[in-house]
Amino acid sequence: MNVTTVDVTTTETTTDVRLTSTHPSPQLQQPHRSMRRRRYLENAAAAVLAAVIIVWTMLPIYNMVMIALKDSGDVFTEHIFPVRPSLDSFGVVLTEGHWYLQNFWRQFGNSIYVSVTTTILTLLLGTLASFSIGRMRIRHGWVVSNTALLTYVIPASFLAIPFYRIMQDYGLSNNPWSVIAAFVMFATPYAIIVFQEYGRSIPIELDESARLDGASPPQLYLRIYLPLMAPALVAIGTYAFLLSWNEYLYQFLLLSSDQSMTVPVALARFLNSDVAPWNYMMATAIIYALPPVALYYAFRGRMRAGLTMGGVKG
Repeated sequence: MNVTTVDVTTTETTTDVRLTSTHPSPQLQQPHRSMRRRRYLENAAAAVLAAVIIVWTMLPIYNMVMIALKDSGDVFTEHIFPVRPSLDSFGVVLTEGHWYLQNFWRQFGNSIYVSVTTTILTLLLGTLASFSIGRMRIRHGWVVSNTALLTYVIPASFLAIPFYRIMQDYGLSNNPWSVIAAFVMFATPYAIIVFQEYGRSIPIELDESARLDGASPPQLYLRIYLPLMAPALVAIGTYAFLLSWNEYLYQFLLLSSDQSMTVPVALARFLNSDVAPWNYMMATAIIYALPPVALYYAFRGRMRAGLTMGGVKG
């Protein structure tokens, strides 16, 4: 009987504990409800803010697409959507069917040439400089790093006229290489800084082991340094490509003929007319924006790793 009594008492006690644990007191429920309500309000506010930012960002792009889909005489109307959407504007651009677009494909090729050459030279100069300073430990390498930082003290627009005079003195006016030289000058300092910071995540012991095996500095650069710097190369390459692809001021100053100018300069010519073909202009801008968009989405993973300097550590 005593054993049975103990068992019943134990069972009742356990049941009471379970009932108590499954029904917390109102004092404990109140803070939990307030925290849940606060978290809900924060999520709702973040969602509203994100929606506003998305609409604000996409509205100009939406207007570009809508104008490109309209007829030439139906550009400025009160309709949010085109009454008669048409792809004729894109066909005119692709076939160079307007006198503003007579050299579109040549100018598109000039843009690709300038951007690709700028990207290659920026990567080459940036990696060589960072490799020499960070891995080869050259004397007074800090001077190069600090000088690269000082180049961003002066705005690029202030250097436009002096640079234009220099290119004239060297006979490079109206030459794509003058624009390439300007873009490489602007992109290389940033490339050196990023490559140096990313290179610090690569163990120096790799270079020392390779030297013991008889590797020369060019072999260290080509077989060890560059492969491990791949995420940073993609990030800086994308940055240099977009810089030269979208920049307008230096291309406008240094390129003047229809055969040598790039698409951004050619787009500005649409504004010279009293009755500008806005639908052709917007269609040209959309077509011109496709290569950088494709480049970004193709390499965005590696670009993110290069900018956060986590490709090697991760």
